[in-house]
Amino acid sequence: MPPGAARQERVRLGSTFGLRAIVARLAVGLLASSTALGAVSFVPAAAVHAMVPAVGTSANFEVLDDAQYDVMPGLSCQNPTAPMPCYTPHQIRTAYNMESVINGGTTGAGQTIVIIAGFQDPTLLTDLARFDQTFGLPATTPLVTAPDGLTEFDPSSAIQKGWALEIATDVEWAHAIAPGATIHLVLAASGDDADILRATRYAVENDLGDVISQSFGEAESCPTAEFLAEEHAVFKAAHARGMTLLASSGDVGAAERTCDGTLVAAVSTPASDPEVTAVGGTRLVADRVSGAHQSEVAWNDQYGASGGGFSQVYKRPGYQAPFIEDNTGRGIPDVALGASMYGAVIVAFRGKFGRVIGTSPATAQWAGIAALSNEMAGHRQGPLNTRLYHVGKSSSYDAAFHDITGGENTFAGFSGLPAGPGWDPVTGLGSPNVAVLLPLLS
Repeated sequence: MPPGAARQERVRLGSTFGLRAIVARLAVGLLASSTALGAVSFVPAAAVHAMVPAVGTSANFEVLDDAQYDVMPGLSCQNPTAPMPCYTPHQIRTAYNMESVINGGTTGAGQTIVIIAGFQDPTLLTDLARFDQTFGLPATTPLVTAPDGLTEFDPSSAIQKGWALEIATDVEWAHAIAPGATIHLVLAASGDDADILRATRYAVENDLGDVISQSFGEAESCPTAEFLAEEHAVFKAAHARGMTLLASSGDVGAAERTCDGTLVAAVSTPASDPEVTAVGGTRLVADRVSGAHQSEVAWNDQYGASGGGFSQVYKRPGYQAPFIEDNTGRGIPDVALGASMYGAVIVAFRGKFGRVIGTSPATAQWAGIAALSNEMAGHRQGPLNTRLYHVGKSSSYDAAFHDITGGENTFAGFSGLPAGPGWDPVTGLGSPNVAVLLPLLS
């Protein structure tokens, strides 16, 4: 396939295929062979001409692992007396006042949500179909692009299984919130920084979508300054095209994992980049039947806590100046959504239903909200942060957001910060009242 060309193929479930692409050290032209995702619209990318320099010796982004996926046979967590409840798409959409928007015809139609991830999920199509059928969502078939070729799935790899769960979670919940939007999954060859950035750059340069969701992260002290500058340039290019970028703020409170996998006191990148809308976590309490919003505090339980704090790399952007007086660094998160095990979301994965926690599903849901906002506005809205913080300092703030004032994000021995009125470095501006917020963003 010549440079600059792309072809679209129909890949059959259970088949194997090969395509020539440049992946790590593929300047010699190896043949990348992989198990197919299934009957998806697969768009192999054109070969790139240069490698993005590798970062460090171990540069895997942190993703969900099996410990964060709790299989609940028969959806027992839906029982009104379950000690740790879980929520369906209808309940989440009700809690955050989305149902009237979606039922009124704003579904994300005409929008494309790009989900960046590593490796692949070989059961995505069957799991997604089950999820949609169970919860009354319209069937959808995501597009899949692998810029460096699709990596063969290794079921013995904990890292690959973690990414597979991440993919299932992000696709299902972005679709649940914006059921009319197209989902375009862009798969890096691995979870390494260089591969992830190359996939992101490909999505931007080829204008693959309107909203980009990034449910991964690492301590911003891990990548080199050169890598962060290159990443920032890609994000600036995305915004020049009118794309909206979101990323999860992390699941370990005031800490984040660095290059060797250990925790350090740091905020997460790419969430800390000021071009990105960083999504934190809450503990949502909603009616067990209707999903009506009852209360919300910062996410902090034995399973994790909302990532948040202040960047040591990026300076406080102008849109945060009215909200942050005692720190010169970029503060994250910007917004939040339910993330606790005491209010997890239901995900179909490997043929079973289970519950997933963390800022990963929260980010995918906010990507869906951004797609709804684009459709309502009638055009791409680009960077959300300036618009969000404009609402945050307006008289409409209390109606447009649930201001999270309780809780803090001390976790795993790392002292955190408290939530409080208005913006805070644990839950940002809070969680959305979508029916009120979207017209204000538009």
